Amino acid sequence: MNIFEKIELPNVKHIIAVASGKGGVGKSTVSANLAVALARQGLRVALVDADIYGPSIPTMFGIEDAKPEVTVKDEQEIIYPIERYGVKIISVGFFIAKDAGLIWRGPMVASFLTQLYENTQWGEIDYLIIDFPPGTGDIQLTTMQKLNLSGIIMVTTPQDIAVNDARKAASMFNNPELAIPILGVIENMSWFTPKSHPEEKYFIFGKGGGETLAKELNVKLLGQIPLVAEVGEAADKGLSIFNQSDGNVVTIFEKIVENIL
Repeated sequence: MNIFEKIELPNVKHIIAVASGKGGVGKSTVSANLAVALARQGLRVALVDADIYGPSIPTMFGIEDAKPEVTVKDEQEIIYPIERYGVKIISVGFFIAKDAGLIWRGPMVASFLTQLYENTQWGEIDYLIIDFPPGTGDIQLTTMQKLNLSGIIMVTTPQDIAVNDARKAASMFNNPELAIPILGVIENMSWFTPKSHPEEKYFIFGKGGGETLAKELNVKLLGQIPLVAEVGEAADKGLSIFNQSDGNVVTIFEKIVENIL
């Protein structure tokens, strides 16, 4: 029996959270491009930047200065998301100064996040992607308690320390009281290929970590994303990989979407 009072989002078909055990594995980049890749399939997609303390999604979409419209109806605020590349986006970054840091305790974070989920006017959505912060804290717990999640996607690099932290995070999602299914693993920064030698692969962060984690969790390895300069450059410029990248990475994300669907 579920003891948590859920927020009902009847117009949202599927809610998928993207998680990692540690920072620096490219989870937000994966979340952003996954959302765009889904939208390019003709699906109605929304993206929530739930990384309260380090929101990066506005930068990745080139909408740092955007301010969502907020109206009041029946004494309740209604928030209208910002749309970019066919994705409806909401982030705490829209509501604070770019150079400001949040000094909030757990209950304040939970209250704000709940308000974002509940008061945003999503419309009809096929896939709502939630970009979790790294680790296993209040934001993850609040989201899992408040929303009917379809599942979690774990992001890791091949590096042992990243895989170990992802393993710990996965154990939280598999907790019997929460029991959120893990849909699969995405391995990021799998190898580096120099432009001048496209046939070469350099496994800078090791090899096989994502596959090992997927086998342990008994889920699919959804895809391996190489370390490509264009991906980071695109994020810094507010572009998706579909605007600035080689065809190889685009194909990989399209295959990841195919695996998820």
